[in-house]
Amino acid sequence: MISFKQLPLEAKAAVAAGVVVFSMMISRTYLAERLELRTWRWLLRLQMTLFANVLMMIGSLHIWRSTVAIFYQSSAANSFCFRPWKIIVLTFLVLAHSSFFTLLFLVAEEPYIFSLAAYTCLGAYIILIFFLFTLGSVEQAYKFLAGSGVKTISVSKSSKLAMKPVLAVMATVALTTVGLLNAAQPPAINLVEIPVHKLPSSMDSLKVVLLSDIHLGPTVGKTKLAMIVKMVKALKPDITVIVGDLTDSEVTAIRPAVEPLGELSSPLGTYFVTGNHEYYTSDVSNWFELLKSFNIRPLHNENVKIRSPRKSDDWFCLAGVDDIEADVLHYSGHGMDLKKALSDCSADRAIVLLAHQPIAAKWALQDRPDINLVLSGHTHGGQIFPLNAGAYLMNPFFVGLYKVGQSTFVYVSPGTMYFGVPMRLGSRAEITEIILRSS
Repeated sequence: MISFKQLPLEAKAAVAAGVVVFSMMISRTYLAERLELRTWRWLLRLQMTLFANVLMMIGSLHIWRSTVAIFYQSSAANSFCFRPWKIIVLTFLVLAHSSFFTLLFLVAEEPYIFSLAAYTCLGAYIILIFFLFTLGSVEQAYKFLAGSGVKTISVSKSSKLAMKPVLAVMATVALTTVGLLNAAQPPAINLVEIPVHKLPSSMDSLKVVLLSDIHLGPTVGKTKLAMIVKMVKALKPDITVIVGDLTDSEVTAIRPAVEPLGELSSPLGTYFVTGNHEYYTSDVSNWFELLKSFNIRPLHNENVKIRSPRKSDDWFCLAGVDDIEADVLHYSGHGMDLKKALSDCSADRAIVLLAHQPIAAKWALQDRPDINLVLSGHTHGGQIFPLNAGAYLMNPFFVGLYKVGQSTFVYVSPGTMYFGVPMRLGSRAEITEIILRSS
């Protein structure tokens, strides 16, 4: 029987991840009702952070072996540059691993430089893992062809050792630079016209500004939010909606950074629904109270009648549902309840639904095909390469406008900022300016 000491490091990391998952299950079952709420939610977030880090250990071991340990038996190990290189790789990995801990310990009005550096390394870590894996696969294919007798190019042993890590690192540095520059740009203003069945003619050309996935936290602070609010005000919307993932932190940790939201002012109101990250903070009630103080109304499985500025008898139903992550986390008093959210919404009137995740939009339309428009976020358009493909495959609607059936539309925002990693590759942050058309 193999002992734990005899297991390879990757297997030990996998076992550690399993132990953390088991501890989360035990905590949820036996400690949730016995600990003070603040202590319980901090413990849950710590466990999630530890889980992410032990999984990352597998990737970190691969990076270390592919970029450092591979040279130990070669002449490169005796070169002047090898020791600084080891320090650079080790520092890079430590920063990448520490990124998740900044959510617990380094959140303030503006991002700390350490947090920005740590999350930048996390983004580069994801890209580097991808290229090492891809180039490794190419290398194995090359060896297979060489073994099968196919004529291949002769390359020296030292060149072979250096080729994969050098190419992977060069590609990672280039894409990280591009991603950082892309994310540093203000969000694009994307103008979209959407026909809404049963929308009164007096409400034709009504302007809705859609925000999503701002992620106030370790790498997004007051300055970024103030820029977003300024851009929204310049658009002069009739309605402003925020479809979840406004924050990654508790109210007490980030209260000063949220103040620019108080400047949002739309004639027909500003509305908010929760995303999965609001539930990760375990502080939803306090966020609701803070948003209300800014005249931003949370739609907690509820709806409002949006009346025409020209004709008070004309209106449509704007509804919002809690994010489905509340059900997964068994968050007390929360969870997607479409029936409750659409109560009093007449079938003779247009219905616009706010639902953070595209999968929730799909479920809502399966249950209530009379919904005319669903506004969602969550996907970030994948945010960075190579995560774009995964986000595309995991969501029924990815980014942009979709027509479902004869008269229903779904719009998925790619996000107004970014989560953690201050990079955008293969996606662009946006503020969506939606013009509703009566049809």
